[in-house]
Amino acid sequence: MSVNHPSAVPVRRSRDRTGRPVASQQPEATWGHQTTDVSFGSALQSTGFSTAQTGENGGSLRVGIRQGVNRFRRKLESHVALGSQDGEAVERLTASSETFSARSDLTARHETKGGRLILMEGFACRYSLLTGGRRQITAYLVPGDSYDLDAGASNRMDHGVTTLTSARIVRAESSTIEAVVQDHPSIAGALRAAEKVEEATLREWLVNIGARPALERIAHLFCELELRLRAVGLVENDRCDMPITQYDLADTAGLSSVHVNRTLQELRRQGLITLTGRALTIHDRPSLRALAGFEAGYLRLREMA
Repeated sequence: MSVNHPSAVPVRRSRDRTGRPVASQQPEATWGHQTTDVSFGSALQSTGFSTAQTGENGGSLRVGIRQGVNRFRRKLESHVALGSQDGEAVERLTASSETFSARSDLTARHETKGGRLILMEGFACRYSLLTGGRRQITAYLVPGDSYDLDAGASNRMDHGVTTLTSARIVRAESSTIEAVVQDHPSIAGALRAAEKVEEATLREWLVNIGARPALERIAHLFCELELRLRAVGLVENDRCDMPITQYDLADTAGLSSVHVNRTLQELRRQGLITLTGRALTIHDRPSLRALAGFEAGYLRLREMA
């Protein structure tokens, strides 16, 4: 099932590897033997970083992203220390991947096969559709996150998972995951920790919607996403990619897009953030966290404060 959000940005249609029509917001450019959209950019030779270009607001910006970093490995290492053999196992596990266009469904073709989807590049979200077509986003997936498909293997999925940008995905079979965790207890521990973080994050989001005012909701979400991106090496000079539209934020925080817009303006007015196109800059992290009442403990990050 594809997302047809009534307020979504107009998209052009393309086709995925099976020939199924999918939505794509940006043109694609060659990236090695695969493809990805131009927001991943080209290498900055002098620094070893890549550029990320803006989308919806026009213009352009540069966000440093180190090349050749396995984000899934970084995510696991943010929870549990991995040895060299553990790291080599992660590299083998993620050696083969495929690329999806923006706004592509990730679960329809795999909903009964089990295994694990691993997001190597790009952003995605989990969502539920309400009667009448309204959407509630229940989780964001950033590079390094993974999604256990075995939870829905015996029954049809009760929610969807879709890409928000073009994304590079690894799909690992259940038998492969079982072999890896059996041979590498540290990886097994890291995956268990990640699952606990997912549960804790969902609780925080429930508190967000149920108890925090709008300004605190958006501030808390930005604090969380920035820290998760920092943990996998995707924040440079307090700036990170944030390719989430105001409509996405509205569907996450239980607000109207107009209310989201006013909230973002207030955060800018207070000098806490700049949100330009597809990038977020946090200017005053302590003040933003204080405003949001953000406590990072639920993310269980070893080296992050």
